[in-house]
Amino acid sequence: MGFFTPRVTETRRHGGKFFDFVSLCGSVALWLAAVACSSGPSAPDEAAYVDGLTKARAGKDQQFREAADSPVPQDRRDVLLPLRYYPVDPNYAVPAALKLADERPVFEMPTSTGTLRRMQLVGTLEFTLQGEQRSLGAFVPEGTQQITSLFVPFADLTTGTETYSAGRYLDIEPTSTGYYTIDFNHAYNPYCAYNAAYECPFPPPSNRLKVAIRAGEKAPGA
Repeated sequence: MGFFTPRVTETRRHGGKFFDFVSLCGSVALWLAAVACSSGPSAPDEAAYVDGLTKARAGKDQQFREAADSPVPQDRRDVLLPLRYYPVDPNYAVPAALKLADERPVFEMPTSTGTLRRMQLVGTLEFTLQGEQRSLGAFVPEGTQQITSLFVPFADLTTGTETYSAGRYLDIEPTSTGYYTIDFNHAYNPYCAYNAAYECPFPPPSNRLKVAIRAGEKAPGA
């Protein structure tokens, strides 16, 4: 629940008017999954990937500026927009395997408003980044029957300095194979980074990476 009335709940990626942005990002993620088992993208493919993400980011800026239900308050749009990002880096898109949890344990995640959000652990995404084995828990809201998106909140060594102090999020579509691509270039700030009326869950200790993830969205501008 948010600081102000009416209170608003963070909805992990944007529905409604923000669907086109998500679709474009999803297309890029599918391309990454296709090349994950190859020897790596060729120069033209990498250029297309970078170009696609750059256009997606510009589209998100436009929708945040123009949409009536934008999470960025009208009086702060000139300050917070355009959003700040690290340069697109394909090295931060890595293959991962999902190790399913036995019974979907419930985690009570603290939020930006001091309340607790009950989330169930679907499993752990295991991957290699910068030569080290790492993992991140993937969650859904408690009681979810049909999983349409895995919620992956995380913090890293940039959190609180270069990136938002409450961590960042990834949304990952489930697969039937258990194999995924984690693309940190898609890491985004929760809405409470722009507007205190939103309630945003914090990453659990198990999702705090001991590495600097210099990819995705940076901390909002002053």
